[in-house]
Amino acid sequence: MAQERPKEVRSEFLYFALRNRKLRVGLGILVFFLLFAIIGPFLTEYDPNTYAGPSAQPPSSEFWFGTTTFGQDVYSQFAHGLRSTFIVGLIGGGIGTLVGVVIGLLAGYRGGMVDEILNMLTNIVLIIPTLSVLIIIAAYLAVRGILTESVFIGLTAWPWAARAIRAQTFSLRTREFVDLARMSGRSSLRIVFTEIAPNMMSYLFLVFILQFGGAILNAATLDFIGLGPTRGMSLGLMMNNAVLWAALQLGMWWWLIPPGAAIAAIVGALYVMNVGLDEVFNPKLREM
Repeated sequence: MAQERPKEVRSEFLYFALRNRKLRVGLGILVFFLLFAIIGPFLTEYDPNTYAGPSAQPPSSEFWFGTTTFGQDVYSQFAHGLRSTFIVGLIGGGIGTLVGVVIGLLAGYRGGMVDEILNMLTNIVLIIPTLSVLIIIAAYLAVRGILTESVFIGLTAWPWAARAIRAQTFSLRTREFVDLARMSGRSSLRIVFTEIAPNMMSYLFLVFILQFGGAILNAATLDFIGLGPTRGMSLGLMMNNAVLWAALQLGMWWWLIPPGAAIAAIVGALYVMNVGLDEVFNPKLREM
């Protein structure tokens, strides 16, 4: 019976996940753009920043997304920029989730002085205007890359996750299975990461989705105001260049709209997925 229960739980999750319309739509959009980011750069022969053809050309069979004012291939920029967007989301969102999980779990389980210190640290970082800090850091770095941007975004995005996970841990640390683990002589770290964390896995997954979307938005904001990577290409940087060189005023909609629409679609899909997963994990919200 002990082996059948996990199978029953997985079957129940898959049943409601496949029936949830929000989850299917959000996941479908996300997978589409993810495949585009993986395969897209291999379908173009042009470098994102090099001259490819006549300037300001609308979409055609030769240049699928048209060209920029400087004759650069917009499709090539879009494909490489989309890949950078997912890299930022994965690294930045992953770091923010990891730091928030570790601090939240330890603060919620240990309590006392450990909780006081970690909670004070969380509150200090929480009240600091994140975007302002990222702007200052980016402005002082002469050379910036996607990896550097992702790390800084992740290191400033964890406080809200830590507070939420801390609250969840408080409610779990008094459960019977945790008391049994203590009585068996297990260490605090082992109890936290082998007993409490697995029982919060669905919640932690939802946190990661929100961190993923937040990292993409923060990166797009920095890129759009000109403080993004100095090397490489991103969707926010495409929008920055399009606005800087008056693409909309010149009628070059193909330079500005694709990156903006992609960012909106990806972040929107992530939040729709989050709502759908919340309905799947929470029996009270499930679609019957």
